Amino acid sequence: MSQLDFWVSIGSTYSYLSVMRIDALARAAGVTYRWRPFNVRHVMIEQNNIPFKDKPIKTAYMWRDIERRAAGYGLSPQIPAPYPLAGLVLANQVAVLGAEEGWVGDYMRATYRRWFDEGQPAGEAPNLPDSLTEIGQDPDRVLAEAQSDRIEAALARVTEEAMALGVFGAPSFVVGGEVFWGDDRLEDALTWAGRH
Repeated sequence: MSQLDFWVSIGSTYSYLSVMRIDALARAAGVTYRWRPFNVRHVMIEQNNIPFKDKPIKTAYMWRDIERRAAGYGLSPQIPAPYPLAGLVLANQVAVLGAEEGWVGDYMRATYRRWFDEGQPAGEAPNLPDSLTEIGQDPDRVLAEAQSDRIEAALARVTEEAMALGVFGAPSFVVGGEVFWGDDRLEDALTWAGRH
């Protein structure tokens, strides 16, 4: 069975859709997956690819598109969610620590739910400490460790790894070197993983 790497960055709006449904879809497909949190903002700046900055028509389309897709998945976000996120980097440093310690999936789901369903920006209070408390983590411990030089370096390293694989946005799914970009490619990536 192939493993799928789920390249995800808190701060990516479309990642909400994938974060909230990948677990059930991967289980149904018989595919294992690994959370790979990274800093998508760094990638987009490096590649001069800022998709919604100063683009009000495209931004309006994005929110309506997410709203339509979410309804089809049985999700009911409050659109628009706060965007962009001032705390993107910290949110993803916490995710990197969560990936090391085994609670990243729960953290991602709690964070995105608060961000999209309750309008609480990810990466800051009350979302960040409340999400950590909800999943049984001590916010003081996690935030201290997540802001350490070690975790800052780990986020930078994994972001470089993402770019080396050809990941240019989030969500992305990588199976054996094949890159699938966008929530609408999640099913394709799972199918590919199941066949290869």
